[in-house]
Amino acid sequence: MRKADIANEIFKQVGISKNEAADIVELVLNLLKTVLQKGESVKIAGFGNFVVRSKGSRKGRNPRTGEEIGITPRRVVTFRPSQVFKKYVNS
Repeated sequence: MRKADIANEIFKQVGISKNEAADIVELVLNLLKTVLQKGESVKIAGFGNFVVRSKGSRKGRNPRTGEEIGITPRRVVTFRPSQVFKKYVNS
């Protein structure tokens, strides 16, 4: 499913224009990105949690050459689904 598909479902179910639905989807996604960029968590009840984690530097290996390389520290976003969401998906 793409952003356009989500906007189309909002258009069908809520009855607002397609442009307004697309704007809402874009607004929500931008809000999520902004909050996560600040390092804050996003918790959506009945859905799950988006959490920003910091990963330290570590040694890696180039699979082709076997050469050891350094992997720089970075932040990653993880998603943990809620129990309600897991139950829904598995039913």
